[in-house]
Amino acid sequence: MTKSGRYEACDGRFDSPAQARGFEASDALHAQLAVLYHKYVSIKCRKRGNLMTRIFTDTSANLPLELVQKYKLTVLPFSYTVGDQEFTPEDSAEFNGKAFYDAMRSGADVKTAMIPLGTFMDGFRAALEAGDDVLYIGMSGGVSGTNQAAMLAANELTEDFPKQQIAVIDTYAASLGEGLLVLEAAKLLEEGVALREIVKTIAKNRNTMCQYFTVDDLEYLKRGGRISRVASVVGTVFKIKPLLTGNSEGKIILCGKCRGRKQSLLTLAERYDELVADRSGTVGIAHADAPEDAAFLEDELRKRGFTGECITVYYEPVTGAHVGPGTVALFYPGTHK
Repeated sequence: MTKSGRYEACDGRFDSPAQARGFEASDALHAQLAVLYHKYVSIKCRKRGNLMTRIFTDTSANLPLELVQKYKLTVLPFSYTVGDQEFTPEDSAEFNGKAFYDAMRSGADVKTAMIPLGTFMDGFRAALEAGDDVLYIGMSGGVSGTNQAAMLAANELTEDFPKQQIAVIDTYAASLGEGLLVLEAAKLLEEGVALREIVKTIAKNRNTMCQYFTVDDLEYLKRGGRISRVASVVGTVFKIKPLLTGNSEGKIILCGKCRGRKQSLLTLAERYDELVADRSGTVGIAHADAPEDAAFLEDELRKRGFTGECITVYYEPVTGAHVGPGTVALFYPGTHK
């Protein structure tokens, strides 16, 4: 890409690979040449442009390993401890969700830790030294100090690499609420969209990423100070299941109550029906060792017109430790939160 923003490989005639695809041919020979030219343009434009941007995220994004590999994402790991044993899974394949939530059910002491500043410094510096720009899309600053650590690393490294771009985005989300925004950024990057435009798009769309979830046991919310001890006792006695969401600051708040487990799952589906922006779009379901409930929820979404891809995963441990076993969460782009 030249200083004017046009792609050199396109001989100055196109502003993006998308425009290059508009090249038309009037006969079969020209059509074949057009296909070859388009492939050449796409490869050259990407090499000179957005393939020099490396996307970083963290294990809170909850993305399956195949998607991490497909989009060549760099995932920085949170760590957690179960009893006296520490774990630092670098991808979803290393996280044993069932064992983690079974340990919680058995009363194990589970603690989580934010990603240290040094991890961001090392990861970002390696990308910058390789000539890449850096885009980090991370967990909500409303529930973790990790985003602040990323900002500190970006500010310090900007002085060492003044000609390169380092962007940090707080998604105001966790789990697949964060992950879906990461995937959106990766797809835009593949299409040749400039880094600054990707940042604008994700910063806008984070404000309409819906995150609703319900928990099975109020005890974990009580421990984390999300609800009072009295509310926990009353809720347990009357089988009340809370409905929670991530607010505009990325903090977890109570937004409703349901009587019974099935009704809480149906309420998640009803919220989708009310708020979803595109029924053919991708949704995410994260569960804390409740696969049957996750499948039930997807079926209810299908009944309400959902036709897109559903990414279903075990809830990552950083948020999962605070909401507890049995939690089921639903994530999707909405018209509003």
